[in-house]
Amino acid sequence: MALLLWKAFDFFEVSQVKLGDDETRSFFENNEISSVCSGSDSLFLGSENGYVRIIGPSWKVVRSFHAHETGRITHMRQVEGTSLLVTISEDLSNEPALKVWALDKPVKKTGLPTCLSTLNINNGRKQFPISSLTALDDLSQLAVGFANGAVTVIRGDLIHDRGTKQRIVYESEEPITGIEFVADSKLVTLFVATTSKLLRLVVSGKGQGQPPRTIEDSGCAAGCMTVNDKTGDIVVAREDAVYYYTIDGRGLCFANDGPTSLVSTYQDYVALVSPPPSSGSGASDGLRGRFGGANTEALFSAARFTMVDPTLQIVAHSESLISEVQAIIQIWGDLFVLTRDGKVNRYHEKSLQQRLELLYQRNLFPLSINLAQKSGMDSQQQNVIYRKYGDHLYQKGDYDSAMAQYIKAIDSTEPSQVIRKFLDTQRIHNLIEYLEELHEHHKATSDHTTLLLNCYAKLKDVDKLETFIKSEGDLKFDLDTAITMCRQGGYFEQAAYLATKHGESELVVDILIEDSKNYAEALDFIWHLEPETAYSCLMKYARVLLENCPSDTTRLFIDYYTGKYKPKVHKIRTEETQTVSSGGLAAGAAIAVQNLTSLLPLPYMNTSAVPTPTGQALQATVSDANAIIEPDTTDQKYTPPPPRTAFSSFIDHADEFIVFLEACLKDDQLKESDKTDIYTTLFEMYLHKASERKGIQREEWETKAKKLIEGREVPIENSNVLLLSHLSDFRDGTTLVKEQSGLLFDIFRSYTSAKDTRGAIKALRKYGPEEPQLYPAALAYFTSDARILEEAGPEELENVLKRIDQDGLMAPLQVIQTLGSNPVATMGMIKPYLHETISRERREIATNRRQINSFRKETESKRVEISELGSKPAVFQAQRCPGCGGLLELPAVHFLCKHSFHQRCLKQNEDGSEVECPVCAVNNAAVRAMKRGQDERADRHDLFKDALEKGDERFKTVARWFGQGVLGPSVIE
Repeated sequence: MALLLWKAFDFFEVSQVKLGDDETRSFFENNEISSVCSGSDSLFLGSENGYVRIIGPSWKVVRSFHAHETGRITHMRQVEGTSLLVTISEDLSNEPALKVWALDKPVKKTGLPTCLSTLNINNGRKQFPISSLTALDDLSQLAVGFANGAVTVIRGDLIHDRGTKQRIVYESEEPITGIEFVADSKLVTLFVATTSKLLRLVVSGKGQGQPPRTIEDSGCAAGCMTVNDKTGDIVVAREDAVYYYTIDGRGLCFANDGPTSLVSTYQDYVALVSPPPSSGSGASDGLRGRFGGANTEALFSAARFTMVDPTLQIVAHSESLISEVQAIIQIWGDLFVLTRDGKVNRYHEKSLQQRLELLYQRNLFPLSINLAQKSGMDSQQQNVIYRKYGDHLYQKGDYDSAMAQYIKAIDSTEPSQVIRKFLDTQRIHNLIEYLEELHEHHKATSDHTTLLLNCYAKLKDVDKLETFIKSEGDLKFDLDTAITMCRQGGYFEQAAYLATKHGESELVVDILIEDSKNYAEALDFIWHLEPETAYSCLMKYARVLLENCPSDTTRLFIDYYTGKYKPKVHKIRTEETQTVSSGGLAAGAAIAVQNLTSLLPLPYMNTSAVPTPTGQALQATVSDANAIIEPDTTDQKYTPPPPRTAFSSFIDHADEFIVFLEACLKDDQLKESDKTDIYTTLFEMYLHKASERKGIQREEWETKAKKLIEGREVPIENSNVLLLSHLSDFRDGTTLVKEQSGLLFDIFRSYTSAKDTRGAIKALRKYGPEEPQLYPAALAYFTSDARILEEAGPEELENVLKRIDQDGLMAPLQVIQTLGSNPVATMGMIKPYLHETISRERREIATNRRQINSFRKETESKRVEISELGSKPAVFQAQRCPGCGGLLELPAVHFLCKHSFHQRCLKQNEDGSEVECPVCAVNNAAVRAMKRGQDERADRHDLFKDALEKGDERFKTVARWFGQGVLGPSVIE
């Protein structure tokens, strides 16, 4: 494609540089510039008289120096990032002179830059001008091309002037039009261009010294070869095309419109200068005469300056220059063109946004996208272009292409902006495509999932629905929404697949029970779950499962609540081909179920588990007969819940409930608190079943109930048994529980209430030793009626009175009051009792009087002794000391207790108190301790109260405490 066919734009702002001062302006306008180079933020200009002028950013000459005494400076090269400048001057009478300058090291006397090295370039003593120059960045090698076809390579240390070597590496009869170095870490290659050839030779590294290798049998004109600093490619401009070359050979190219006089690269652009057309044609002369002859000569001799972007295949800028281009310069971030008339034009690239706006105006969105990608624009800004492109295509009616662009911009586009445009039924396929991409990019909300599934349902596209829900990788949609929509649309298999695949076991059970009504499969599914999940599912649907699968559900309850639950595992033996009935939707559903059975983590489901949306029956892929159920042998560590939590599930299922309770009672790990609940509930269920039956069946259930509560270790509350027995009219249970619970008085009372004297006597004899209070009750009952007394007999009354007297169950006065309340008992009946009671009390009174007299005599004796000690002298007759056993001698200590001791045998108390008789000290200490105890107990009213409540005879208790001084006044020692 020729450049004329490429789209042309104006990506550059062109302005003429205003030179800073008159000196600089005069230098440019007088056309004294012989060479140009740039680098290190400065522009270097060589002149005809050997001077070098340095131009700063303000376009003023900031420095100048005389570099060469003779000849004109034809070539210069500045090493970027350093202060080194290489200049070459030519005088055809002498060999070209090369100098290396250190611009940052001025000579003290002259102020000129220091010349680091000088040498004459060897051309075999042939006087031909230099046509091209190139150098490595470290100036370790330079290459000079001559017009006679020779190429000289200079090696050495030009910076420190340690010597150099020159060698002519190539000679030909054709002039050298361009030379460029391409260097890497291991190899330095020199590209040489002549008017008819392009060659490559290795000047350093592997292959050095080998003859040049011809790359192509086409050369180029002088100035038409350059190197792209960004890529290292050699750029060669010819009349037919512009070619790229690497060390491997020719690369890409693009067509050229004609001859080129100068080529350069700037960023990603290639700058081409085309010379004016030749003026040898008659037509051209006629036009000149028609438009003014000589006055129009400049117009027809104008050169063409073009900048192209080969990657985008566009012309970024093109203009005609009246004056011939002398040099193309890259410096200060812009491109500058120096013409022969001394003018300098600045070419400043427009911002990326400005360039994109130019493309938007012409609806060149694909080109805009390529430009944005090439410029490194971030993806979010690129999405803006995609969105603009999509809007453009949408307005044109190209909905498929527009959707493709919207999808590319999906990451930074509000989905609702696109969805609203494609809500029309005719564009539902585009809408589905966009919604699917939203899910792929994890940007979909639950509303988007709902809309997508509704679209599938509207089109009845089961294949796409399955493809969507079975997509590999991370979950790309809202799971709850997808399952809900599948259930609402009747796609129960797909809903179950999603729920199972993503571990939503409870949802699978919901679908099987609420939607598919397949209770057996639901129960089987629950039996394959982990204990915690299985429990929640079982409790949620316990009543439904007991209603439809009572036996299996009860067995599952028993296993779980007794700690024996282990998830089942299905092992598939064989797979049979599934037959699907005709019909597109039913077939799709069948495939979904087949995939479900093969891909589910628990592969036991079959196609009969869930009905198809059309209600057509499907055959099972894997039948239960071909599956081996293997319980999980691993230990399932879980804590069985209390059995009480399952009671409410068995409402209206009494038989299953009884089976469950009986199984729980057999569990060795059952807690005591749970046993109480189970015994009570099971007893209630036995009585419930008995109340529903008659005859022998009723007796069987009552026998079970009675057997359940027999024994002393039954953990059931008596009140519960009594209440349940009363409500169910179970009299045997009431009696048995009263007896086991120690309610013996109630049993006796039941006989007395019924006037069953024989039964009352039998109960008295059986329970009297355990319940003594039955005797006072029996006394009152026997004497309540003459007939009862006659039936009981005087012997039984005598036995009752005897037992009351022996055990002290009633005071004599209470007995008299009880017998006197009715005119049944006679004095003769109670005479033996009264005689014995009075005789016993008289004996006790006599004993008490004797003890009182003894205490009085002892008290009087003590008082007399105390009085004599205080008023009469004491006579001590002891002859030996009790301490040492020796004869008593002075000094001696005598005590009033008639004991005498040597003074040395007595130990003085540490506190200085009086010495006490060692013989009587123990008894005295015991008396004092007893006294202190009585004093301390005097304030402990709680002890007195407790003794009073526990004592059989309270008067004796008061007397005893009074005798201990508790109730008397306090005594001060």
